[in-house]
Amino acid sequence: MRPGRLVCPPGPVPYGVAYEWMHDLAEQRAAGEIPDTLLLLEHPPVYTRGRRTEAHDLPMGEDWYRAQGIDVVDVDRGGRVTYHGPGQLVGYPIMRIADVGAYLRAMEAAIVCALAREGVHARSRCAEGPDYTGVWVAERKIASIGVHVSRGVSTHGFAINVDNDLEPFSWVIACGLQSVAMTSLARELPAGGALDAQRFRARVARAFCAAHGRRPLALDAAALLSRQSARTRGRTLPASRPGGTAARAHATQEIAIGAGAGSAPDPGARA
Repeated sequence: MRPGRLVCPPGPVPYGVAYEWMHDLAEQRAAGEIPDTLLLLEHPPVYTRGRRTEAHDLPMGEDWYRAQGIDVVDVDRGGRVTYHGPGQLVGYPIMRIADVGAYLRAMEAAIVCALAREGVHARSRCAEGPDYTGVWVAERKIASIGVHVSRGVSTHGFAINVDNDLEPFSWVIACGLQSVAMTSLARELPAGGALDAQRFRARVARAFCAAHGRRPLALDAAALLSRQSARTRGRTLPASRPGGTAARAHATQEIAIGAGAGSAPDPGARA
């Protein structure tokens, strides 16, 4: 198994800070300085506009959205506009990939697998066109996907609605789909099911690792992201970046894939 890393900062990470981490890690991955890495985190409220976003996708205008406390940021991933906010699980894989289509399908399959462990039947709708990339429960969208690949290394990734406010999706044309209905794990759990966000995050991490033939192992990496902060000062970020560069020194848990000491505990293994 090839080595890799999974980094889980606690609490919401401002989008601009995560953008810096993600792109700096991608530069290191392209140079062969680090193994494949997955960031799992959540953001304060923000709309991100992918490369295919059209002006009418944000019909209220940027000033209106900012008055609601939601920033608007242009990004270099594929896809159109989507929303991130507290209670949503966002994953940024920084990986060497050879086949973008296969990579997207593996990402969808990992999310479907993690949701199945929660008792939620989900599916891919990739055959219906690029706007349907992501994961769906019946006709309701529960996870969005958009990536960027440069020098054979991926950035950006996926966002799974766990227990976040879904109303901000209704204020835009989410993912370019005029009448899309968004849903969340909290809404789709079977009767009597208890939401455990930490357990679900662990299940997503392990499903993602399994999709790439890897096994997560626990390591101590409390200083990793503060080291990234020192490397990324002065990076040019998207316009209207949220959060500036203030919230950088998060304590972290890091899990390596295929190298290290004992296996990390799986809070959902016995559920």
